[in-house]
Parts: sequence; C-alpha cells; structure tokens
Amino acid sequence: MNNTEAKRLKIRAKKHLGQHFLTDENIARKIVESLGSSGYDQILEIGPGTGVLTKYLLEKNQKLFLSEIDVESIDFLKVNFPENINENTFVGDFLKINIDEKFAEQIAVIGNFPYNISSQILFKIVESFQKIPEMVGMFQKEVAQRIAAVPRNKDYGILSVLVQAYYDVEYLFTVSENVFNPPPKVKSGVIKLTRNVKNGLENNEEIFKKIVKAGFNQRRKKLSNALKIIDIPENLKSHPFMDCRAEELSVEDFINFAKLWKGETKIF
Repeated sequence: MNNTEAKRLKIRAKKHLGQHFLTDENIARKIVESLGSSGYDQILEIGPGTGVLTKYLLEKNQKLFLSEIDVESIDFLKVNFPENINENTFVGDFLKINIDEKFAEQIAVIGNFPYNISSQILFKIVESFQKIPEMVGMFQKEVAQRIAAVPRNKDYGILSVLVQAYYDVEYLFTVSENVFNPPPKVKSGVIKLTRNVKNGLENNEEIFKKIVKAGFNQRRKKLSNALKIIDIPENLKSHPFMDCRAEELSVEDFINFAKLWKGETKIF
C-alpha cells in the first residue's frame, strides 16, 4: 500500500472497541490546547484512532506515545505520520501496561476515551498519580459530570471522591454526539485533571478507599449504618460524621476521617 492509498483508507469503527471517531477539527484542536506544557516532556494518547488529536499533539514538540489496540488504526497512523510515528511509538493496551516501569519520566495523558472502559482508564490514572501530572480526556457526559461533582449533588459519588483526592478536576466543555462517526447515543464531556494530592493520604489510602466505597454503596443511609461492614472503631461511633450521609462529606472530610480511623489525629 502506498501513501496515497493509505490516506484514502477508511478505518471502520468497531463496536466491541467502543470506537466513535471525532470528526470536528476545531474540537480536536481545542482538546489538545487544553493540555498544559510544563512539568513533563512526554504525552501519552489513549485510543488515537484516526489521528484527529494526534496531528495537533505532534505540533507540541513533546515526545508522543500512543496506546492503541486496533490494528487498522495502528497501520493507518504509521503510514499517515511516517516522520513521527513508528513501532516504538506504540505502548500497547493502556490497561495492561505498567506505567511506572514503562515511563521513567512524568507523562501527561490525553484521549477520546472509549466509553466502555473510561472508568477503568481513570482509576488506572489515579493509581499512577505520581507519574501522571495532568490528563485531558473525553468521556460520556454523565461520567464527566460525576468526576467533577461536588458534595450534596446527586452526581457526587465514589468516582468523584477517589479522583478528587489526587487531582483538581475541571469540566471544560460538552461535545455534541453529531461530531462523531458513528454518532454515539449520548453527549460527551471533556474534563481536565491537574495533580494536587491532598495532605493526609499518606499511609491512609487503603482505609480511605474502603470508607468511601462503603459509604456510597449505601448512600441513602447514614455512615453509622453504611460503614458497619468495615467494623467502625469504638471511639468513632459517636463522631459527628456518623450522622451524615456520604454525599454530605467533602473529599477533605473523608481524608480526615481516614486519619481518625487510623488513630493519627485526635478525634475532638
């Protein structure tokens, strides 16, 4: 296949991969411009597909890596960007790579994420927060809203708290379903994460996550009932937080509660 033939090649969106290719160049440029340019020299794009974001990422003159599992897309990208993209550019399935081992330096993450694995991608980013200072990603709008939600809001939940414990979240803009091929059945939302680790998580991450998950798994109940499954310490059973529902506590409240649970601070 020569270059002319390759550039005419139409990549077929595959349903099992959750592919919806962005076709609006202005939105693609806007997404890439939302990514910062300091604190890292490397960028990892997840799911580049037809390269609509990739072309603008290459203009940033930072080392670019691509995570793509669709063979058609990989071939298309290598042929259409021969001066910048080759076998060494691809890192495989993002959900399977070891971020710390694969990348020695800090690396930003960007992508139009497949809806069916977007939460998994997000949790993996959180797990590697020390290596990933920034992320700009497109999600299903409802998921993006949950990530950015604040307390006392119906969208505020496990995803909100676990992400916001490690990153500041900014909901950037909404994207119409009409600028994708094929169009999804829902709108999309673009968010930006900027690393900002809250004080107090050190050595308390495990209990912090247990408290958050238990509290929101029974979000209609007060924490005094919702947290029974993880054996509430006797000296915390009368704490004011126990009369609250999970959605009433801020991220900082959950972190402080985890510290109290571990006995690192005084209760009153």
